[in-house]
Amino acid sequence: MKMMKTTLFAALAFSLLVPVALRAQDEEEPVKFESVSRYDFVPGDQVLYYEDFSQDNIGDFPALWASNGSGEVKTVSIAQGKWFHLNGESAVYCYTKTIDFPANFIMEFDLIPDAEYLNGIVLNLYQESEYRELNDDLYPGEKGLQVMIGPESWETKGYTSEYDDWLEGSGTKAPVVKETVNHVIIWVQNRRVRIYHQGQKVIDMSTNIQAGTRFNRLLFSGWDRASYPYISNIQITTASPDTRSKLITDGKLVTYGIYFDSGKDVVKPESYGTIQAIASVLKENPGVRIKIVGHTDSDGDDALNMDLSKRRAAAVKAYLVKEFQVDAAGIETDGKGESQPVMENTSPENKAKNRRVEFLKL
Repeated sequence: MKMMKTTLFAALAFSLLVPVALRAQDEEEPVKFESVSRYDFVPGDQVLYYEDFSQDNIGDFPALWASNGSGEVKTVSIAQGKWFHLNGESAVYCYTKTIDFPANFIMEFDLIPDAEYLNGIVLNLYQESEYRELNDDLYPGEKGLQVMIGPESWETKGYTSEYDDWLEGSGTKAPVVKETVNHVIIWVQNRRVRIYHQGQKVIDMSTNIQAGTRFNRLLFSGWDRASYPYISNIQITTASPDTRSKLITDGKLVTYGIYFDSGKDVVKPESYGTIQAIASVLKENPGVRIKIVGHTDSDGDDALNMDLSKRRAAAVKAYLVKEFQVDAAGIETDGKGESQPVMENTSPENKAKNRRVEFLKL
């Protein structure tokens, strides 16, 4: 899978999910307090939306977006692919199509803040019954979730069109870093909102969304913020599939929650929750044998894609064995490259659906 093209801080990215620990030290040394966390979200088996601007020409405004300001698709020196530069003064950038968000979903995107990035950028997910291609309201739709991604903090606001009884959250952990690729993850679970960045959970609000909200639109905005970031690799998936049922009962689990950098076979830390869920099923059912199969899209050389898919499947097996002590004897691996697409490779979203890892019960 050619998923998120990011450069997370390695020291934070590979932290272990363990309870707060008090280490025994020599008498001369004080006991050291340690607390680390790990990604715990599990993306589902459906890609609802994916955008990497690969179908847009460099220098153009993206075809599926609308704005009351300027914007341009560009390349950058620190990352692969194409990036949408939100360079309009106090502008709004709306994705022009509706998206059928479920109650439980995960949104991810890569963000490169510019050198200034004084006040951050805003993401709005909102419910809109009367369609507007460009909605430049401060709080668009009847209900919504507003996420402010600042240079020093995070802020969330669950709002209604009456602008009362707002549900707000904030945090200062692991703010985005200027002129660096930042991978932002937002997990919505009914009314609960969790945001992850740099290997940390930066916000966890149990009630952050107005009751009865059903999102169907998204936009980014500046709103008097002297910040002109670049965005790419926007992905929305379902969340938390029934791993046990799909693998043990159905005999097949398809996941988009195992991540690799483009062209590489190193499992990224965002994969932890997905692989942990699979490991739990395998350890609870020690007699079950599985095959891990990697798949790619059609970009690049066929032979290289085949080899990459095999190496990625082997890397997932190694992760299961090393991190969770799953019995290696019960796991086979294989790769199919681009030979078994689930969709035609005709759009960024379809290609994202083809980049996947499958677990087959033997």
